[in-house]
Amino acid sequence: MPTPPSPQKPLIAVVGGGPAGLMAAETLALAGRRVALFDAMPSVGRKFLLAGVGGMNITHSEGAEAFLGRYREAAPWVGQWLQRMDGPALREWIHELGIDTFVGTSGRVFPTDMKAAPLLRAWLRRLRDAGVELHTRHRWLGWDDRGRLELASPTGTLHLQAAATVLALGGGSWSRLGSDGSWVDILRRQGVTVSELLPANCGFLVSWSEHLRQRFAGAPLKPVTATVTTTRGECLQRRGEAILSEDGLEGSLIYALAAPLRELIARDGQAQLQLDLAPDRSQEQLAMLLAQPRKGQSLSSILRKRAGLDPLKVALLHERLDKAQMLDPARLTGGIKQLRVPLEGTRPLDEAISSAGGIDRQALDDNLMLRSLPGVFCAGEMLNWEAPTGGYLLTACFASGRVAGEGVLRWLKSCP
Repeated sequence: MPTPPSPQKPLIAVVGGGPAGLMAAETLALAGRRVALFDAMPSVGRKFLLAGVGGMNITHSEGAEAFLGRYREAAPWVGQWLQRMDGPALREWIHELGIDTFVGTSGRVFPTDMKAAPLLRAWLRRLRDAGVELHTRHRWLGWDDRGRLELASPTGTLHLQAAATVLALGGGSWSRLGSDGSWVDILRRQGVTVSELLPANCGFLVSWSEHLRQRFAGAPLKPVTATVTTTRGECLQRRGEAILSEDGLEGSLIYALAAPLRELIARDGQAQLQLDLAPDRSQEQLAMLLAQPRKGQSLSSILRKRAGLDPLKVALLHERLDKAQMLDPARLTGGIKQLRVPLEGTRPLDEAISSAGGIDRQALDDNLMLRSLPGVFCAGEMLNWEAPTGGYLLTACFASGRVAGEGVLRWLKSCP
């Protein structure tokens, strides 16, 4: 660990105490730079800790090509960051903090104890040992008329002259944890192009019947295969689990398809999600089983015994198919394998796990420095990219923080 930098050294400010900001601060401090990190909340890493509730999924173990494909149109851009810190490198970094990891059956990577707090505590010890100054309850307000950072602190407004600044203020989801998107207007006033913040990894709205809501709200829908045809005509298919909510669908399977579903709703006013309620049975097998005589059994009993459907799946069939379809084995089979559910909108941005939109790529150079504001670098969810849950979002946030930190070092070295 390097000796903490002298107070006489030029100060580098990092604004935002999530994974991207903390990684930028570490990169700079370990290079011997004097770093002060500011966060609006009473403690850093609050959204990171929330993400660890139920199991801290830190990254994913799948191959590099498939991993990169999760970032869709932003893959070439995010791929540049992952060259500096991909999934295996992130695991190695965690191990250096004294935290072991393991790969789950789904390929997701977790700390051995499944918790985020021990990892964050170990990381903060490293940062303090490296001399990083941590200032909580400091909310960034922009810049004053002299170009100094302006921060609201518990003792009043602070004006700070920084040699360089890294902004890692998060997106627009979970505002109670600090990422409220208030930075958008500040940067737009400075001429930075910022796309609208939109919900990503979010639930979607469906007009369920009162019966379905009252009886099954909160129930898991598993296993199912979901299919969506994107605005570009591409057929995307994922298998997994969803949750039926009072007003729609949510869960990891839905989050994995959130981006194309959101785009369809923006274009058409709704999106058609196709569900295979019996993914382990072929259409031919089902057709044969359902065509057999009932022998006095109820339709619900037939669907449970022959098609393997639980009560929620049976209720969904009644919700979406009419009586004639339910009584026709061929049409009922088609409904089981290709049940269409119209999604009418997204849940609000503040309820989303993460957000899409943000600072457009053309507003930044390859070091993640704003072209219109030399010396100001940005990282994490502030940037215009998105990723599904499963460790992809966190990995890219960590990686972008490292890229921004290294970008600051290169820029300061090039300054006269």
